[in-house]
Amino acid sequence: MICVAACEYLYIGIASITLNILMDSSKQTMNEETKNKDVELDEGTVEEETSQEEPVDLQNDEEGEVNEPSKSLDELEAKISELKDQLLRTVADSENLRKRLEREKEQTRKFGIANFAKDLLSIADNLGRALDAAPTKEDVEDQALENLVLGIQMTEQELQKAFENNNVRKIDPLGEKFDYNFHQAMFEVEETDKEPGIVVQVLQPGYAIDDRILRPAW
Repeated sequence: MICVAACEYLYIGIASITLNILMDSSKQTMNEETKNKDVELDEGTVEEETSQEEPVDLQNDEEGEVNEPSKSLDELEAKISELKDQLLRTVADSENLRKRLEREKEQTRKFGIANFAKDLLSIADNLGRALDAAPTKEDVEDQALENLVLGIQMTEQELQKAFENNNVRKIDPLGEKFDYNFHQAMFEVEETDKEPGIVVQVLQPGYAIDDRILRPAW
């Protein structure tokens, strides 16, 4: 009987200890679950608060992303406009330079021989004076003198032809209206049968290259 009672007390003690252990374990489990729920609740609250604040940040980010490409596009368009302006200026400068070179080339072609032609004017003058002083063909009795006069005439003609080939023209305004651009008046005479301003005598012919005077006629 004593053995049986001792065993029963032993069983009761073991059961009590086991029950306490189970209860402690259950409480610990409940505490952990409660803590986990609190943590989850806190995280949920934080996520909710974050989710409420994120639209503002997202909107700012979206506006930043929109403004940034817009700013880059404006800068690109400004750069393109600047380069286009530089290109147009360069093309205009090149065209002006080309035209200026063409004008200079034309001026050189026309007037490059001006100084050379001026040096030949005295030769033309002397040939003209020689022909004016030479006797006419009818008055020439000596064949040698006739050939000399003919040679002077041919030389003067060749010189005038060379002048014409190089745009050097002779100005002989006898019977024309006086033009102060190409003529130089030495004196005036009264002619009843001539209109006022008409050239009645030319002492020396003038020469010009196109509209550039080499020497006025007087």
